[in-house]
Amino acid sequence: MNEDILKKAEAIIQQTTVHSGPEGFNPYCVLALMDKNGGPTASTITPSKAQGIQWISFCTGLGSTKSKRIFDCTKASVCFNTGGDYNITLTGWMEVSTAPDIRHEMWYSGMANHFNSPDDPGYCVLIFHTTSYLWIDCQAAAGEL
Repeated sequence: MNEDILKKAEAIIQQTTVHSGPEGFNPYCVLALMDKNGGPTASTITPSKAQGIQWISFCTGLGSTKSKRIFDCTKASVCFNTGGDYNITLTGWMEVSTAPDIRHEMWYSGMANHFNSPDDPGYCVLIFHTTSYLWIDCQAAAGEL
């Protein structure tokens, strides 16, 4: 993949997280997981933090449907888009983390609507690890990491 396109995709994803976006910004992307029958499911979710396209974190409940699906199958895909300007689709695998340091690092104010604090036992962090990517922006490019 063209290095310029990859850098642009990484910058867009970085700017589309709670921790890196402007004050009051409410970013979202689509997270696709597999259900217990092997069928695809997709839902919108707020990205907490990202390291380029290498990994992206999301905050949710340990007993949530998303967490349960990841325990059954770690395959996943994430898609960022702006309604026509670009579409960045990443495929890879997910892990569920309950490590206190990660829960504190990924916590953001909106989580207080669902959990008491980063120490709430029901709170966890989903971490997506990219293995391949597809970028669409008036041109298409794809590649393996």
